[in-house]
Amino acid sequence: MTREEFLEKVFQKKYEELKDKDLRIVRIKVKGKEISLAQLIGSSETRIYQNLALHIGTHFGEDHTGESIGLIHVTPEEAAIIVADIAMKSGNVEIGTLDRFSGSVVILGDRSNVRSALEGVIEFFEYKLKFTVCEITEV
Repeated sequence: MTREEFLEKVFQKKYEELKDKDLRIVRIKVKGKEISLAQLIGSSETRIYQNLALHIGTHFGEDHTGESIGLIHVTPEEAAIIVADIAMKSGNVEIGTLDRFSGSVVILGDRSNVRSALEGVIEFFEYKLKFTVCEITEV
C-alpha cells in the first residue's frame, strides 16, 4: 500500500485537504501478549555466531559452529525470562542471549533440541498463558 493509499484510507474525506501538505504520522505500538518470531536456523556458520556476538561473554572460547540457533521474540518483553525457562526445560539447549528489555531470546543446541525447545515455548505460551503465537519457521 502506498503512502497516498494509506492516507486516503485513514483520512477518507479529509484526504483532498491534506493531499499536498507535510504530515507527521506517529505510530504507537500497543503491546499485546504475543510471540511474533520463532525461527530455527539449522547448521550455523562461524560468522553467524560472531555477528550475534555469541562468541564472547558467557560463551567466550566456545565454538558452536554447526549447531542450530533458535530465535524468539515475545511481548511483553519481560516474558523473555519465561521463554528461556521453558526452552531449557523443553530441550537440551543453552541460552545464547536473553534480553528482557527487547523481548528477544537466542537459544543454542543441536537441531532436534532447538526445535523441541521452540515447540515447547510455543505450546506453553499458546495454551497455558493464552498468548497469540506464530508458527516456527526454519532455514
